[in-house]
Amino acid sequence: MSANRIELAIGGMTCASCAMRIEKKLNRMDGVTASVNYATEKASVTYDGAVTPQDLIATVEQTGYTAALPVQERQDEAPPPERDELRTRLLVSLVLAVPVIVLAMVPAWQFTYWQWASLTLAAPVVVYGGLPFHKAAWTNLRHGAATMDTLVSVGTLAAFAWSVWALFRGTAGVPGMTHPFEFTIGRTDGSGNIYLEAAAGVTLFLLAGRYFESRAKRRAGAALRSLMELGAKDVAVLRHGVETRVPIDQLHVGDRFVVRPGEKVATDGVVEDGSSAVDQSMLTGESVPVEVGPGSAVTGATVNAGGRLVVRATRVGKDTQLARMAELVEQAQAGKAAVQRLADRISGVFVPVVIALAVGTLGFWLGTGSGPTAAFTAAVAVLIIACPCALGLATPTALLVGTGRGAQLGVLIKGPEALESTRRVDTVVLDKTGTVTTGRMTLTDVRPADGQDADELLRLAGALEHASEHPIGRAIARAAEERLGTLPEVRDFANVEGLGVRGTVDGRAVLVGRPRLLRDHGVDAPEDGSVQVAWDGAYRGALTVADAVKPTSRRAVAMLRELGLRPVLLTGDTEAVARAVAAEVGIAEVVAGVLPADKVDVVKRLQAEGRTVAMVGDGVNDAAALAQADLGLAMGTGTDVAIEAADLTLVRGDLLAAVDAIRLARSTLRTIKGNLFWAFAYNVVGLPVAAAGLLNPMLAGAAMALSSVFVVANSLRLRSFRSAVQGGLRPR
Repeated sequence: MSANRIELAIGGMTCASCAMRIEKKLNRMDGVTASVNYATEKASVTYDGAVTPQDLIATVEQTGYTAALPVQERQDEAPPPERDELRTRLLVSLVLAVPVIVLAMVPAWQFTYWQWASLTLAAPVVVYGGLPFHKAAWTNLRHGAATMDTLVSVGTLAAFAWSVWALFRGTAGVPGMTHPFEFTIGRTDGSGNIYLEAAAGVTLFLLAGRYFESRAKRRAGAALRSLMELGAKDVAVLRHGVETRVPIDQLHVGDRFVVRPGEKVATDGVVEDGSSAVDQSMLTGESVPVEVGPGSAVTGATVNAGGRLVVRATRVGKDTQLARMAELVEQAQAGKAAVQRLADRISGVFVPVVIALAVGTLGFWLGTGSGPTAAFTAAVAVLIIACPCALGLATPTALLVGTGRGAQLGVLIKGPEALESTRRVDTVVLDKTGTVTTGRMTLTDVRPADGQDADELLRLAGALEHASEHPIGRAIARAAEERLGTLPEVRDFANVEGLGVRGTVDGRAVLVGRPRLLRDHGVDAPEDGSVQVAWDGAYRGALTVADAVKPTSRRAVAMLRELGLRPVLLTGDTEAVARAVAAEVGIAEVVAGVLPADKVDVVKRLQAEGRTVAMVGDGVNDAAALAQADLGLAMGTGTDVAIEAADLTLVRGDLLAAVDAIRLARSTLRTIKGNLFWAFAYNVVGLPVAAAGLLNPMLAGAAMALSSVFVVANSLRLRSFRSAVQGGLRPR
């Protein structure tokens, strides 16, 4: 049976464990291979003919989540209802929880009935604000799993429920009750203790983290939308010899359409009439335009840089090269390993241990005859001290400080998912054009023939090319103006299709172009790939136009090596050009002559060899490879598609920024790990005290506060991160 492939939009996931659970369930179906991506909220499923999409959706729903065929989103589409709902929960919780926290932590403000006011304010936060966590915990329970949602739900509900019991049945509800700052260890019966600030505060912190995470995830599909928007929106179709402009979706295979200078080619096709230079940098990444004429193949979304073309459409819609590139990006994004966030990995062990300890504590104290009040006090204290207050700050604060410092250095970090691979990366693949090189045609050499003056050669050639629309000609004219100032006027200018230009400058008959152009006019010219120049029937010299290497690239490559990375140059250009650039910047490994699909294959091949790959690129043609790589870094001077598909964006458009990006990402990841360690360390110390029934409520509050303060202070150290480029610490 033939295999089918489908993308499902998955709803209801709250952590990486959810993605793994869905993936495991789908892969148990006969004939089904599935990969679920928590970051993009999509499942990429390959299935045989015995399975239907409805079967797949039903299986996901049986697992406790929602699934649907994805609908193409428009760029101007309003935010999804679930994000609006999460935002509302966050705002309501913020307004209500702050007074509860302040009252609990400032005894001087604890007025006569402050505890009842706290209950009134905290109840909506725990019940309404914390509903997403409670729902996720219930789903986890039904499937025998435990995540941080489980601990948050159990901890906050335990703190709230105990507080309600203490207020109505204990002594906490008496007028004038206060919580003094007594940092002592001593056994209490719990009837005078309330933990409303813990329940409300934890809910608020984690809601904020969930909301900002959801905002980041909604951008995952922007790369595909940006890619498809590159195509032409309408096209001038030739029907019965008359041009008729129609929407692009009305174009059919076999239709003949017109492409004027400066317009995008509407779809893939073959040139039937006319000749021009086509800018294919969108497809190949190479800045040198390609000469086309009758019989030449052209690609949709490339730009006509020269004359009028008549093209016959050979592929439309989903069959075009642009659509295939979009599919490559989507497949690469969906194929990334599901993000295993550190908090969820730790919670897989920590949560069951805490719950087991709470149950064991309850049973122990009941068994020793201490009475139900003391037993329940100790058991609930175990759950409360384990409630992850500092954990709610561990990742967001480090990211906030790290990303802020990164912005100052020209580095944008999209989220925690981008950091996990930075420590393991051992190979960095560098796209040539626009990354190592400037991506702009530049005059690099003027070689006059014997007895000729270099300035005169450039002056006459530049003057003639000033009237040309060809990108190579414009590069020559621009260089001549910059070096020599005002150029003389041209008379009798003519463009010789596919060969070059001719005209009269200062009374001299000048030829600039390919060697064949000169030979057609009786002038011998060397075949060396340069732009040849002749006037008055004699060869006068050559001009070399190329994509120049950025001045900082060699230094950046050396620094990447110091980071322990192995550089690989990847380009759609010829082997000879690629080798020349690689030699100039100090790269030994080169892969040349590759198209977008080949770039993805190169990254996959390196990954198959056991390498962890970082990819640096800037063009549409790099988007799929950036998404496939373990770490994608996009030049901020590049296309929106590349930026959206990458994990890190280098705002400066300078390869030196990649050095800072990797160092900063590694430092931020180390800080997050340190924060998570200390967020749990106080639990390790506090849990035995709570299990022993010796937990003073203010000691618990102080432990939570101090762990949170430490996490924030540790994150703030990232503000002192110094750029290696500006004389900071050596790369490591």
